[in-house]
Amino acid sequence: MIKNIIFDIGNVLLEFKPLDYLKKTFNDDSLETLLYKEVFQCEEWLHLDRGILTQDEVIKIISLRNPEHEVHIKKCMDNWIDILTPIEGTVKILSELKEKGYKLYLLSNFHSLAFETVYSKYDFFKSFDGGIISYKENLLKPENEIYTKLLNTYNLNAEECLFIDDTFINIEAASSLGINTIHFISYETLKKSLNKFI
Repeated sequence: MIKNIIFDIGNVLLEFKPLDYLKKTFNDDSLETLLYKEVFQCEEWLHLDRGILTQDEVIKIISLRNPEHEVHIKKCMDNWIDILTPIEGTVKILSELKEKGYKLYLLSNFHSLAFETVYSKYDFFKSFDGGIISYKENLLKPENEIYTKLLNTYNLNAEECLFIDDTFINIEAASSLGINTIHFISYETLKKSLNKFI
């Protein structure tokens, strides 16, 4: 029996579409490609998620690697958090699950500044009973330790938990620990998938 429902944040609760953001900000195909690779796909981005680098430190490192694009890198990093906007369909499902009495938890790879910003900005985060955010624990999905940290912190039984994430490798890791899972595609498909569990 499912008692606890665990949500990822990016592209499950909040939109995260960096390519769209880059296009809107720069409108230059070659620059967009470079910044997507050098900023959003770099190793330092994962270090932000793990909480071992600050955003200012990452800007400095990437700028040293790409000195000719320092101004673009700073511009990119200045406003990217603004693209994290609610997926209203998922937020509605979240509210319905809360009303039905399910315990709700977060489990997400997220930067410190970004998480603090969205957490204070969007009231639906107050619906959650707890959660594990990567930067606070220096852990990342799909490492087993981050899942067990959530289970142990809140004394949850894996078989009573349902985890929703848009990244398949994260789903596989949770499944290997006995947690029920849904691979998030859209809030419409999420609603249908939930019917199998609740």
